[in-house]
Amino acid sequence: MRVLVTGGAGFIGSQVVEALAAHGHDPVVYDVRTDPEADVRNPYAVSRALAGVDAVCHQAAMVGLGAGFSDAAEYVSRNDLGTAVLLTAMADAGVRRLVLAGSMVVYGEGRYECERHGVVRPGPRAVAALEAGRFEPPCPVCGADLSPGLVGEDAPVDPRNVYATTKLAQEHLAAAWARATGGTAVSLRYHNVYGPGMPRDTPYAGVASYFRSALARGAAPRVFEDGGQRRDFVHVRDVAAANVTALEAGPAALAEGALTTYNTGSGDPRTVGEMARTLAAAYGGPEPVVTGEYRLGDVRHITADSSRLRAELGWKPGTGFAEGMREFAEAGMRGA
Repeated sequence: MRVLVTGGAGFIGSQVVEALAAHGHDPVVYDVRTDPEADVRNPYAVSRALAGVDAVCHQAAMVGLGAGFSDAAEYVSRNDLGTAVLLTAMADAGVRRLVLAGSMVVYGEGRYECERHGVVRPGPRAVAALEAGRFEPPCPVCGADLSPGLVGEDAPVDPRNVYATTKLAQEHLAAAWARATGGTAVSLRYHNVYGPGMPRDTPYAGVASYFRSALARGAAPRVFEDGGQRRDFVHVRDVAAANVTALEAGPAALAEGALTTYNTGSGDPRTVGEMARTLAAAYGGPEPVVTGEYRLGDVRHITADSSRLRAELGWKPGTGFAEGMREFAEAGMRGA
């Protein structure tokens, strides 16, 4: 299969390219890092790149929480306009297979259960509570403490920042494209991807990159809130393997004319504080510092139930948390 990989020179995209080649496919890299014209917002360049292509693995995106609301237009342009241009060109070229780099951020907060009221959905956390160090969202009915759990693909979506909103819009565009063309679309909702080759020293990288960059400078990782935020840290090679699995899935597994979503996580939730301590110990650097700071667009707990991807497509992660963090501590990072 000849597969166009947008963002194919990036952190995740480059691993997808390697995994595709290892499985006997012919990956085609489309990335502004290697060709300034290779922008997914450029309809002429995209159309040329689609010649002879059987499928598209769409990794190109502006990622991360960003720097406030000032970059909202850039997020929408790169992520949503770019996706619309790409899908239009795919429709015209007759390319009917898409795997999209989705994100767990579309859920907002994860799954919570109240002892009295069952499963509930807390609203956005209040500034006053965050300033006072009350980081756990309370039950929206009675104000009691909540127990976080795993969120499934059928959970309601509730994006809480600009990046999350654009990732959800990408899924809606992919679903509309699939309905209009009879194509097959898969969104892999990545959780916190980490591993060799992460970009360093950028506000758009994930928390693992922040911590690893600090250690490389000889500084202590700065852990926001109280470090108790639960996340699912999944290795980049496992995410790349999930892309290959989705591209190779047969018609019995995936519906034509529709978008199928899959959580893509390790299934092994950890706290941010635990990740920082494990990484610092593996690196041999300073102990993390818990700062109590917060970012308003962040959520407290978001961890995946990735059982659907395992059951329906047969994917499973191959790199455990401790092993992955040891490798990440020793690996190089790329420039922002």
